[in-house]
Amino acid sequence: MTNRLFCSTLIVIHCFNPFSSATPADDAIEEGILLLGNGSEPHSLDPHINSSMNGHHVIVSLIEGLIAPHPTDDSLPLPGMAYKWGHENNTVWTFHLRDAKWTNGDPVTAHDFVYSFKRILSPRLGSQYSEMLYSMKNAKEYNEGEITDFSQVGAEALDERTLRVTLKEPVPYFYNIIKHNSWFPVHPETVEKYGTIDDPANNWIREEYVSNGPFKLKNWQMNQIIEVEKNPGYWNADQVKLNGIKFYPIVSENTEDQMFNSGALHYSYTIPSDMIPVYRERNDPTLKIEPFLGVYYYSLNTKVPPLDNPKVRHALSYAVNRNTIVRRITKGGQLPAGNFTPPGISGYEPESIASFNPKRARELITEAGFPNGEGFPKLTLLFNTLESHKAIAEAIQQMWKSILGIDVEIRNQEWKVFVNTRHEGNFEIARNGWIGDYMYPDTFLRILQSDSGQNDAQYSNPEYDQLIAESFSETDDQRRLNLLAEAEAIMLNDMPIIPIYHYVRTYRIDPRVKGWNPTPLDVRNFTSVYFE
Repeated sequence: MTNRLFCSTLIVIHCFNPFSSATPADDAIEEGILLLGNGSEPHSLDPHINSSMNGHHVIVSLIEGLIAPHPTDDSLPLPGMAYKWGHENNTVWTFHLRDAKWTNGDPVTAHDFVYSFKRILSPRLGSQYSEMLYSMKNAKEYNEGEITDFSQVGAEALDERTLRVTLKEPVPYFYNIIKHNSWFPVHPETVEKYGTIDDPANNWIREEYVSNGPFKLKNWQMNQIIEVEKNPGYWNADQVKLNGIKFYPIVSENTEDQMFNSGALHYSYTIPSDMIPVYRERNDPTLKIEPFLGVYYYSLNTKVPPLDNPKVRHALSYAVNRNTIVRRITKGGQLPAGNFTPPGISGYEPESIASFNPKRARELITEAGFPNGEGFPKLTLLFNTLESHKAIAEAIQQMWKSILGIDVEIRNQEWKVFVNTRHEGNFEIARNGWIGDYMYPDTFLRILQSDSGQNDAQYSNPEYDQLIAESFSETDDQRRLNLLAEAEAIMLNDMPIIPIYHYVRTYRIDPRVKGWNPTPLDVRNFTSVYFE
């Protein structure tokens, strides 16, 4: 990349010195600063509002929950704000908090966690992730306004450093659920300094970001950079080897790849699909292709005709050649998705239903009243701005045209606008993706329950909801998995979404970065990352 092109990019680090061979990545290593590509600008850095991976990457560097991400194994707990914990029958969990402080010097207390649980469950806040707390007694009832007294919810500070959480039913893997940022604490006095506990417009994250994690917010320039620096007041600061991290929101995969090649990044979040086979052929040591518990899919707005007709939804799904997409477009070893839940969850084997069947697709579109696509209204397929999303959308647009005879317009939106559009249901067909929050199938299936804040398709089936609810109260693990598999089969028979492929994690990383361990959830514990 030339100096002029590098300097003209919207993501400016600094121009190369033409008389020096050192790159920004070299200089940053000397300073102990990690340079990361992070996709687009995060929707929010509020742990109770954020719903995207790019926001989560930053939040986990700034805020620590009761249990921290394990650096090598997603299924194992690691002490965080809680230095020890225990439970009675996997239902009543008691956490003992360590002597930790917020970045303003205040102690982190059990009361802060109770306040934070109350905040994310407050109906007016409208958190899309409030359902993550529904395993807690009366959490759902409070979130839906059926009860207004939060003392009836299963969260209680026994004293300053002892927190008791009571669940509706036994959840043996609860310590993995609470690793998620929806369970993270916020500093109550700071939140209320800039608004009420349940004000969705409260902008404390921009005014004064008080946190308790290994890093603290240093600089946040929208669409340019989010910079964090080591937090000397963190309880385990002596073990944090990095002095800081710079997160760069880079929408263009090509720009990010060029920046990595130019020595402007230590880590590239995405890779242009056309470059993956090139780097594989070269045996490029920076290329990583690893298992990833996620699914790429399209949400179909089931409230909008003719998508309210299951025959139309199945016709659209049968007309998608998933093998072609992963072979010719994504090229990273992704797996064609015959179901919603990805492989890799021990003991769970759902039935594969979604497949490529042009003949059946044409039969169904005819049965729905649109033979050869005649009379079919023009729909719009919406996706967030990214080269790979556009390439997939164009391919599927052509498949629907050639197989079904229907015209679908494709349109892109900037990430923040796209997230709001999709959440508000102002779409017909929309790109979607979901990464597991923990290693269990309900982390995928719960988002299509009728009352889920993540249910963009506005899908509703009482039988599906009932099976998911029964799985939560089932104590036998295999019977619980069987209930979830039955629920998934019902949902796919209704086809409110079109599974397209199951992710693999493709990225590039500077070999000098150590402690970056591959995990299926790709949740990073930055305290374990260092430079060789």
